[in-house]
Amino acid sequence: MKEDFLHYIWKFQKFETQKLRSVCGQSISIVEVGQHNFDSGPDFFNAKLIIDGQLWAGNIEIHVEASQWYSHNHDIDVAYDTVILHLVWEHDTDVFRSDSSKIPVLALKERVATHTLRSYRNLFESTKDWINCEGSFDKVPSFVVENWLERLYLERLEQKMNEILQALTASKNHWEALMFRLLCKNFGLKVNGAQFYGMAQWLPFSIVQKCRNNVLDLEALLFGVSGLLSKPQEDAYFKELLKRYRYLCTKFNLRPPLILPPKFFRLRPANFPTIRLSQLAVLYSSKQHIFATSNAMKSIDAYYDFFTVAASTYWDTHYNFGTTSKQRKKRVTKKFIDLLLINTLLPIRFCYAKQRNTDVSEEIVALATTIAAEHNTIVKKFNALQPVAENALQSQGLIQLKNEYCNQLRCLHCAIGNSVLQSADHDIRFR
Repeated sequence: MKEDFLHYIWKFQKFETQKLRSVCGQSISIVEVGQHNFDSGPDFFNAKLIIDGQLWAGNIEIHVEASQWYSHNHDIDVAYDTVILHLVWEHDTDVFRSDSSKIPVLALKERVATHTLRSYRNLFESTKDWINCEGSFDKVPSFVVENWLERLYLERLEQKMNEILQALTASKNHWEALMFRLLCKNFGLKVNGAQFYGMAQWLPFSIVQKCRNNVLDLEALLFGVSGLLSKPQEDAYFKELLKRYRYLCTKFNLRPPLILPPKFFRLRPANFPTIRLSQLAVLYSSKQHIFATSNAMKSIDAYYDFFTVAASTYWDTHYNFGTTSKQRKKRVTKKFIDLLLINTLLPIRFCYAKQRNTDVSEEIVALATTIAAEHNTIVKKFNALQPVAENALQSQGLIQLKNEYCNQLRCLHCAIGNSVLQSADHDIRFR
């Protein structure tokens, strides 16, 4: 028996509620179950009960065993003096507030139907090795899934906001500098993201701004700091970049960090660090006020127009220094811009608005629904159970669902898990 299950039982009244009596014989009638609290403090706030004919308003605390009241030190915590009912599975001791007043205890062990317990055990004792509700996911109503995924997407944005705020502090509250760092990370993708981000952390954004009027200088700066100019090449373009980089190091008193060059292994040529860094240099040399401009955009097409840039001319016939290839303009694709939107542009916009007590949730949700869904293992597996991911909002919601609910066995805190449990409870009851 888990405490989460008792929360579910109380919240949805999945027990015999007629002729309720405390373990001391007091009559109890439920007026309002209260508001479920997921933070510290009593489990349900602002409940209303009629106990022995008198209306009580206060909080509900829930434990598997009544003695956990003491093992959790609630008896000496004034935050629990407002508890009007102690809800337990088994009553093994009486409980008291910090002022020694006795709290009514309601034991549920004999009041929960067998079919409800069975449906709970079926969910949590599933033999499936991916998610608990794997065999029932396709039966969950689509409106339940859609509403829950939207909420999970916003929850995921809240999580990302915490990471962004930490990075903002490291950027000395300079939003444009923060945007540069996060875009560097995204341009590096999974393989080189951490290294590109480290490069951006080491390189003062003020120097990037001073070099932005000359794309060759900006390329030299990014290539040099990232370590891509560390191995000598006979290529003329390479030599020019190295010459400029050494000059910039002297001019700005830069001491290059000792880092390994970015990886090329297992990357498609279009994602080579040479191409991505050149595209980033062109973006910052051709666009002004990227953070402010991005935050003001109203449509997905505006993002596509703004961020569609191509690597500099040298890279039309190269993917790496000194090795020619078929001529082709190396433009940033819409698919790549979608990744920028999902991982940086929309989260930073959400965070900025929150910092200014402005709610842009509807705008963010509207934009996210116009972006194509991601294709990764989590999304593919969910779609195999029930086709649910049609856009980025839903694919991001599924990632949040798997990582924060399925993997953590938080089925009773999940709208989908609740739907499965209630449906199973109904099926078992009337079978």
